[in-house]
Amino acid sequence: MTEIQLRRSKVQLSGDSRIMTLGSCFSDNMAGHLRDAGFCMMSNPFGTLYNPESIASAIERLDSGRPFTESDCAEMGAGAGLVCSFEHHTSFARKTPEEFLDHANSSLERSHSFWKECDRVIVTYGTARVWRRNGRTVSNCLKRPAAEFTHELLTLERIAELSGRLVLDHPDKQFIFTVSPIRHLSQGAEANTLSKALLHLGISRAAESPSADYFPAWELMMDELRDYRFYAADLVHPSEVAVDYLWEKFLAFCVPASELDAVRAAERAARRSRHRPLGPGDQAPR
Repeated sequence: MTEIQLRRSKVQLSGDSRIMTLGSCFSDNMAGHLRDAGFCMMSNPFGTLYNPESIASAIERLDSGRPFTESDCAEMGAGAGLVCSFEHHTSFARKTPEEFLDHANSSLERSHSFWKECDRVIVTYGTARVWRRNGRTVSNCLKRPAAEFTHELLTLERIAELSGRLVLDHPDKQFIFTVSPIRHLSQGAEANTLSKALLHLGISRAAESPSADYFPAWELMMDELRDYRFYAADLVHPSEVAVDYLWEKFLAFCVPASELDAVRAAERAARRSRHRPLGPGDQAPR
């Protein structure tokens, strides 16, 4: 195994940190662990996001708290009979515009309030490829016809600009950037490699800031876990074992050693609370 030498991060998470995670499915994986570990946190208030422009747009919405209106509503395709917006993951879809707006704006109100107080932000980029409809970047194509969209790779300069602006515009927050270890293969393996390379280069400039850093999730997956036994059945997403491994590395990266025992104890307690004994002889794991 090629071991990645992790240093201590400039950005540390402590018991009194208020953490927002934004980005790809991997950010949701880490959010689940952070929640179990007892951290005060919120994850992906617009659902899973993948590209830097969509994440930047989401943060602009968190800054302003500007509510969604009927003009933001869009019908999903493929006969779904649901309404969503191009700024949300389809998990937000509802049967009517009124139901969607109620759900979306309730989430926005809570997350806008939390965003104003949070001091740590974990941003996970999944792909440098963006999809646009009428010239506007979308976070999700909502299963609508492909002919409605164009797509392209963001330039290195654009990714660096977006990442740097996140840090500069929010001096009250510290950022941990990471590149998702989940491969995006819809455009082919070579396109995925180019996309991930652009993300790495774009993040590297922002991570030079005293209030930002980079966690090497991609490198850990590609080098320390380069075996398909560490992948889920789709051979694209990390397995549960791999996610747990990356979480332990993340703890070593950005949680003070003096707080690690308390964090792990909180996680064990959370797992025990979810365990339902099957019978008199079945006990919660210790």
